[in-house]
Amino acid sequence: MKTGLIVEGGGMKCAYSAGVLDVFLDEQIGFDYCIGVSAGAANCASFLAGQRERNLRFYTQHVKDPNYISVRSLVKTGSLFGLHYIYGDMTNEGGVDPLDYDAYQANATDTYLPATDAATGQAHYFNKSQIHRNAYEPIMASCALPVACQPIEYENHVYFDGGVADSVPIQHALDHGCDRVVILFSKPRGFRMKPQGGRLAYTLKLRHRYPKVVEALNHRHEMYNREMDLVDALEEQGKVMTFCPSADIEIGTYTTDPGIMQQLYDNGIRDAKAQMNEVKEFLNGK
Repeated sequence: MKTGLIVEGGGMKCAYSAGVLDVFLDEQIGFDYCIGVSAGAANCASFLAGQRERNLRFYTQHVKDPNYISVRSLVKTGSLFGLHYIYGDMTNEGGVDPLDYDAYQANATDTYLPATDAATGQAHYFNKSQIHRNAYEPIMASCALPVACQPIEYENHVYFDGGVADSVPIQHALDHGCDRVVILFSKPRGFRMKPQGGRLAYTLKLRHRYPKVVEALNHRHEMYNREMDLVDALEEQGKVMTFCPSADIEIGTYTTDPGIMQQLYDNGIRDAKAQMNEVKEFLNGK
């Protein structure tokens, strides 16, 4: 039986999945396959490298660095999130909080990071093997929210956030042979997406250079809701297990309050501990 892990994106809301993943590390829960979207991709990197609480530090400590997320970053770089700073200066060897690259690559989990090809509006799935020492552009690409961030160039292609084209890549997991899949969501149970907000802003910003991205954004809610319908059906069949924030904590994609994100992280810790026996039984095929 092949086990899979999917970690949804959601910006700062992914503090929840950071908590769940740290409990997985405590309990030595591993997977054969892993795919993380946007901030979920970054969370997965620390998880696969075995770096407990590294994600927490980014949500509760590093977030106050104006080069991380700020209007200053927007003016200076054209991106609200300083992706090259977060996944470059901070993450590289010698940075303030480096990823253990050797441990990350030594992990045998088959790992993917979706991004959205800016030319086609279609999903592109980076493999962990395409991430090189001190070169984390695939993570940056998966996190590059349209309008809020400049697209990321990698190997002569340009990419935006993976959630635009494939928010919950359950079909990718199935296509790669996963029999049981654990999914960590950043949104409440039962969530369904409405048409994308800020349509005028992203249309004006992107329509000339990236019309296919505009088209993908226009239909993103339809894609997301189809994926969620499939997740629900597979959960009914016992092939999927999901984690969603159980506490009512108001937090947005761009929240920078460390206290709120600590609450969300702690909620992830509690939920994972409460469901740990169920997780182990599920992954063992019971």
